[in-house]
Amino acid sequence: MEFQKDTTFITGRLKSVTYAFKGALKLIRTEHSIMIQVSIAILLTIAGFYFSITKTEWLFQTLAIGLILSIEGLNTAVEKVADFIHPNYNEKIGFIKDIAAGAVFFAALTAITIGLIIYTPKFL
Repeated sequence: MEFQKDTTFITGRLKSVTYAFKGALKLIRTEHSIMIQVSIAILLTIAGFYFSITKTEWLFQTLAIGLILSIEGLNTAVEKVADFIHPNYNEKIGFIKDIAAGAVFFAALTAITIGLIIYTPKFL
């Protein structure tokens, strides 16, 4: 069976959004790191309402949450592709996976910094 690409604008975009939503649900349901990140995002959202953070703080917090979830999703995709290509341990694959994990680390440091800037004054 040959894959037929939908070239119409509306239905093509709707299919893309559907696939993206299904992918997000797969990430949340199957990946422990994403489950943890979503839980933290929910807690920070509750904290944002509790502490009545400003509109600007909401923007930065939302950006940080989106950054973490996005990079974590890309890291998971890199790991899955690498494992598919080479299921056994391989030094080069390990190097690639470490680099992808390093991207998550940088995103996490950024998000932690944003969180500290927003919430430290609320506790002092």
